[in-house]
Amino acid sequence: MRKLSILLIIALFIVAQVECRAVKKIRVILDTDANNELDDQHAIAYMLFNGDVFDVEGITVNRTKSGGEVSKHYEEAERVVKLCNLHPKIKVYSGANGSFDEIKNNVGKKNFDGSEAVNHIIKRALAKDARELVLLPVGKLTNIALALKKEPSIAAKVRIVWLGSNYPDPGEYNQVNDEPSLNYILASKVKFEIALVRYGKPSGTDAVRAALSDIKRNMPGKGPRIAKPIVGRHGKEFTNFGDYSLNLFQNIRLHGNPPSRALFDMAAVAIVKNSSWATAKIIPAPKVVNKKWVEQPDNPRKIILWENFDKDKIMQDFYQSMTEYKLP
Repeated sequence: MRKLSILLIIALFIVAQVECRAVKKIRVILDTDANNELDDQHAIAYMLFNGDVFDVEGITVNRTKSGGEVSKHYEEAERVVKLCNLHPKIKVYSGANGSFDEIKNNVGKKNFDGSEAVNHIIKRALAKDARELVLLPVGKLTNIALALKKEPSIAAKVRIVWLGSNYPDPGEYNQVNDEPSLNYILASKVKFEIALVRYGKPSGTDAVRAALSDIKRNMPGKGPRIAKPIVGRHGKEFTNFGDYSLNLFQNIRLHGNPPSRALFDMAAVAIVKNSSWATAKIIPAPKVVNKKWVEQPDNPRKIILWENFDKDKIMQDFYQSMTEYKLP
């Protein structure tokens, strides 16, 4: 009897330890236009290879003006999940083809454009869990805004960290793809943070770049090896994400000297993992009018801007995660 009691105590201790570790992990849903260029794929892999940090509750996709219909973005996101040897454990959910204004009046219907992703976001936000759910959109904000429109109560349960904007300058790809969705979120009460892009400036995620030579040196063969090869977006077959990473870099236009590409989206995932890798700035929430930022200095609603990203530490951690990956 005493032996059984000791075993029970040990079992309860183990369960408590597991639960403690789970509470510390960050609940996250990544929302992506995965077929647009190549930073989305690296953001997905980086998130999935940090399974000791992130409790990944799904990947949602949407369509932006590059990369084809939403089905193409779904296929690319799922391709990366498979190359990370996490299919079907980590599921991909299809989101919006259209824009927020085109869809917002239909969210009360059973099926609407983007309903699969939107309903999944709402379901996970309302799940019984003491931890906050981080929504990490690295494309346009359509799916996130639609979820808030359909179920406003989730605003108190989520934290949005969006990769986008050249603030205070106008433009930026993710922003211009659906500015009404951005304004809807800015006018809400949800926690909202922006990992700034700032094209061509050292203070934004545009500075977190990988040269082709770096990828050639660090990526081939990295990640778990899968048994059944996956055909990549540009053809050829791959059995690990590292080889696919190199193929993506070899099939896209590079910029600068040395030739490189910004890993915008991956940097956004990185600062959710470790906030010390960027600087946070709190400002009154502005709005976008006629495609330009308009300040609202008396606005009691505040948002957070992330800038001055530590490129060296982020890229070092990225490459280390590719080698010492920990799957969810």
